[in-house]
Amino acid sequence: MQRITAFIRHLYGEPDAFIPLHAPVFAGREREYLCDCVDTTFVSSVGKYVDRFEQMTADYTGAGRAVAVVNGTCALEMALRLLDVGPGDLVLTQALTFVATANAIAHTGATPVFLDSDPDTLGLSPDALLRFLQNDQATGRRVGACVPVHILGHACRIREICEICAAWNIPVVEDAAEALGSTLNGKHLGTFGQVGVLSYNGNKTITTGGGGMLLTDDPALGARAKHLTTTAKQPHPWEFRHDEPGWNFRMPNINAALGCAQMERLDDILRDKREIASAYRDFFTSFNGAQYLDAPTGCDANFWLNTVLFEDNTRRDEFLEFSNAHGVMTRPLWTLMPELPMFRDNARDDLSVARNSCDRAVNLPSGPRLRGVQS
Repeated sequence: MQRITAFIRHLYGEPDAFIPLHAPVFAGREREYLCDCVDTTFVSSVGKYVDRFEQMTADYTGAGRAVAVVNGTCALEMALRLLDVGPGDLVLTQALTFVATANAIAHTGATPVFLDSDPDTLGLSPDALLRFLQNDQATGRRVGACVPVHILGHACRIREICEICAAWNIPVVEDAAEALGSTLNGKHLGTFGQVGVLSYNGNKTITTGGGGMLLTDDPALGARAKHLTTTAKQPHPWEFRHDEPGWNFRMPNINAALGCAQMERLDDILRDKREIASAYRDFFTSFNGAQYLDAPTGCDANFWLNTVLFEDNTRRDEFLEFSNAHGVMTRPLWTLMPELPMFRDNARDDLSVARNSCDRAVNLPSGPRLRGVQS
């Protein structure tokens, strides 16, 4: 326990100070862009930085269209609504994920079904997905969508999932909230399904304070996403004309300004995070009792949160207690969704891999080590 904690302190050059799990780094033009928003008074939902942030993200990910919204949960809810997911539908997803995945499904009125993960990616297992589709259609309920999650910035077996869903005529919404900067065989995560979503929460690879993004190659879906998330307002010089019930999910210009500055430094951030991942990988190669969770073959990951799997739950809890007591922030994976009270009665499979992973996994400090602010 002490050896791991000492290594983390050495890695971050912090012999005594508290080391957070993933703190944001503002090492670029954030201050300049934020001051520009204040000076021009464009701090709300209209402004040049929103358009620029969307275009920067579309260019970076290769998506045909990117639409900025207030957070990743709203992005995921809107992605499902764009595909007409609603009350009475089932949405197939994984039990091992942050609660926002399940909440977004529930907000549409649909019911999430929780399936198992693969041990090497922790993402939705296509084998579990296919078993459910082959064996559980007697419910008579429509499967409105499938929502695989790219856990920790590592690619799940998304190509296989998309192939299965195409055969069953089920649209795929990729929860790539943790995966900005991660690719699979050169293709950015979040661009495999009909719609993908990113998150810019304060602990993500880059942050806008709070924010999310929808990605799609479908021009009609992109245009509809922008329309619905901006209160379904029709363009007019001065009149307020709305043609259907919409959502005020607009990202404020001041948040987008932060995002533009962060995007300008994304390559530097990813470079440093990958160096940190390499150091962890080398360290745990010679460490008995904990296995480093590496990116799967073909995935150039952002290594959002570096993770190790201990031998058992007892050793995991001992390390969590020791590291946090000694000023190094670590945490377990999330509680499995069916173990939360609001999802206890939802359908699920045996979740053996997800349970085993949750019992042993620990997230390690993974934030970039960049310093300094440019004026």
